[in-house]
Amino acid sequence: MHPRFLYDLDDCAILGAIEMVGDGWTLKILREAVYGLRRFDDFARALGCGRGVLSDRLKKLTAAGLMERKAYAEAGQRARAEYHLTDMGWDAVPALLALGEWRERWAPAVGGPAMRVTEPKSGRPARVVLTADPKAAALSMEEVRISLGPGARRVG
Repeated sequence: MHPRFLYDLDDCAILGAIEMVGDGWTLKILREAVYGLRRFDDFARALGCGRGVLSDRLKKLTAAGLMERKAYAEAGQRARAEYHLTDMGWDAVPALLALGEWRERWAPAVGGPAMRVTEPKSGRPARVVLTADPKAAALSMEEVRISLGPGARRVG
């Protein structure tokens, strides 16, 4: 018997994260939020998913604490909701970036990456890394710039 079966790993952090954000639509919503989308109709347009699916995932992200719902109203219009990443949501972004780096390494896009993540002071690419060095200084999301890469193609 494999030693893994000697332990109950239901409280594993990886499993908990997968259960919180591990469905494709949820990850896509988080990606669009990183790109700056906030409004339901904008998410729906960008994702092309059913409104019921989108509503369900936004409710789950809000209930889990990754996004918060904030009211807004345009002049002469009824109040609506915007969805903003919380600190907890922003803390999930490096995991998304790590998935992107993995894809770029093993199945790079022909035209290059659609997104670049850089450290603005130096202009150098920022990468997600593991380290055991307690003095290694991690960049915060405020210290990186996410911009279009050469693989981003203009629509229309």
